[in-house]
Amino acid sequence: MKTIRDCLKERILIIDGAMGTMIQQHKLAEADYRGERFKNWPGDVKGNNDLLNITRPDIITSIHKAYLEAGADIIETNTFSSTAIAMADYNMQSLAYELNVAAAGCARKAIEEYYKEHGTNSDEQPKFIAGAMGPLNKTLSLSPDVNNPGFRAITFDEVVRAYYDQVRGLVDGGADLLLIETIFDTLNAKAAIFAIKKYFRDVHKEALPVMISGTITDASGRTLSGQTLEAFYTSVMHAKPLSIGLNCALGAKEMRPHIEELSQIASCYVSAYPNAGLPNAMGEYDEQPEETAHFLEDWASEGFVNIVGGCCGTPPEHIRHIAGHVKGLAPRQLPVLEKALV
Repeated sequence: MKTIRDCLKERILIIDGAMGTMIQQHKLAEADYRGERFKNWPGDVKGNNDLLNITRPDIITSIHKAYLEAGADIIETNTFSSTAIAMADYNMQSLAYELNVAAAGCARKAIEEYYKEHGTNSDEQPKFIAGAMGPLNKTLSLSPDVNNPGFRAITFDEVVRAYYDQVRGLVDGGADLLLIETIFDTLNAKAAIFAIKKYFRDVHKEALPVMISGTITDASGRTLSGQTLEAFYTSVMHAKPLSIGLNCALGAKEMRPHIEELSQIASCYVSAYPNAGLPNAMGEYDEQPEETAHFLEDWASEGFVNIVGGCCGTPPEHIRHIAGHVKGLAPRQLPVLEKALV
């Protein structure tokens, strides 16, 4: 089977779209989230999309398959919030490991069904599972108390432990690579990187490739914690990632200058999966598939990207158009780095 690095040398790869957008289309009720196992759970669980990996794996698998049918080469596990820290909102901290294993299983099942239905295999059409590691609902760089800027709601070690457990579940479930995504606080991301490296040292296994994707929150070109794009890049490159990129917060139109900048400084592959434009007054995304695809085709034509896809508001139709528009366009070439003088 070709590795993801093999594929990236040949063409622009497609990552999937918005899991949350697709789940919302099912209009699930509290009972759907609970299933039989959590029927009597003390507290509401509606909105805990990651719980569906256990209670409604059929829905999650079908969403993955829809993106595969649309042309996705990489599908993200439904684990954006599958850490003990994030699951504390539902008092479900103990489920973190299980959620990640189940999520990777849903993705693997979708790929296997796709191969069977299309009469193909991993050698002919390589498909990859990216274990999604979200940014957490607590930050290490910022204080939640405006009257006490030195206060932190969590410690670095606690974040590392949470991510370590997530990595363990994703690897045990069968993820092909790990994706630290939607980073608004680089210190949180550095804890995730540390957890990944520690896990693979502990188990004495070859580390999976790591994708890193940050979030520029507005026209300032900075992350929420105040870093410029170049500073963010410099802060995480010690991890030697497979790719670095941007996702969420901005639509493709607003993200373009930042992707162009990143393509000029990155020594690894560059990924980009923007939202379907900016949300309207109702919080909905109106940008049509053809519009999003047009922007990403421009990036590809300019040689900015190696991996493209969609974030909020991008169902399979967006991914289908993106895949069609970048097909046949050459991927960004990795820069030739000078060897350090000894």
